[in-house]
Amino acid sequence: MRNVTIVHVAEKARVSVKTVSRVVNNEPTVTPALRERVQAAIDQLGYAPNIAARRLGGSRSFLIVAFNDRKLTLENWASDRGNNWIDRMQYGAMLRCDVHGYHLLCELIDLESEQLARRVQHVLSSLRPDGVILTPPNCEDPTVLEALKRAQIPFVRMGSAAAGPGARVRMDDQAAARQLTEHLAGQGHRRIGFVTGSARFLASRAREDGYRAALCAVGLPVDETLLVPGDFTFEGGIAAAGTLLSRPDRPTAILAGNDETALAVMHVARRLEIAIPGDLSLATFDDTPSVRLSLPPLTTVRQPVAEMAAQAVDLLVAAAAKDGKLSRADHLLPFELALRDSTAPPR
Repeated sequence: MRNVTIVHVAEKARVSVKTVSRVVNNEPTVTPALRERVQAAIDQLGYAPNIAARRLGGSRSFLIVAFNDRKLTLENWASDRGNNWIDRMQYGAMLRCDVHGYHLLCELIDLESEQLARRVQHVLSSLRPDGVILTPPNCEDPTVLEALKRAQIPFVRMGSAAAGPGARVRMDDQAAARQLTEHLAGQGHRRIGFVTGSARFLASRAREDGYRAALCAVGLPVDETLLVPGDFTFEGGIAAAGTLLSRPDRPTAILAGNDETALAVMHVARRLEIAIPGDLSLATFDDTPSVRLSLPPLTTVRQPVAEMAAQAVDLLVAAAAKDGKLSRADHLLPFELALRDSTAPPR
């Protein structure tokens, strides 16, 4: 069976190669009769267009690039912990790219590298994507943002509450932390500890702000000794939980910065023979499979990561169809509070 190319389709339909490409790309500048003729030739020959052929009809590459954090991604892969956040981002973005006839390519960039700007520029110039998805903490890095602005490539910042260039697709981390904290306070907890997240992520600060706001709203004092720094890792969670749970006036509830931190709190509590939720209520963020399958399953906030990624793709594809014009709007997606067996009134 011969390899059918765009040239064969053009010959059979008696049109130019560029016209075939316009039909494949569903461009509006083709008459219905001509479109029908070209489509008939495609169907008869069984032609499947590739990216190079599609690009003949215009400047689009039909490629979207996602920049992910190299350090955290590789650490999680090397430790066999996996990358649930990245998995869900790819799931949402890849499925939506498929709907639009696009392809997704994920690149790892090191924000601490002296060659960061050169690395970003190399990816953009060699791949010429129609748009870029920036995941945390890349979405707030000034070097990355400046490189994208210079290249004049549309980009969407996922999970960023900070004002700035490009469009934003996010959930309200502050509101999520406030709801979790208010849930714990509503159960009667008066000493609620908080293991914060990594300072590299603005979401960590937003969640701490939500925690503080909730305590003030319900009339509870903010005890600074109950805020212990974490870094979104299991090891950091072990250290923070040890600090909180070894004190004589330990909290009756803990809000963990993410699910991995929460699992560390569970390990320390078990070692100290502190029952969850009998002696300690525990709530967290992310809703990864581990906290749904833990004993007890953990109360958590489900981030709409896949949904955010899908919307980012929609925005970039729409911008590509409008000569790269992307709205700088802030798109806020709802989170879900999943109440499970790890939280209960204090004894």
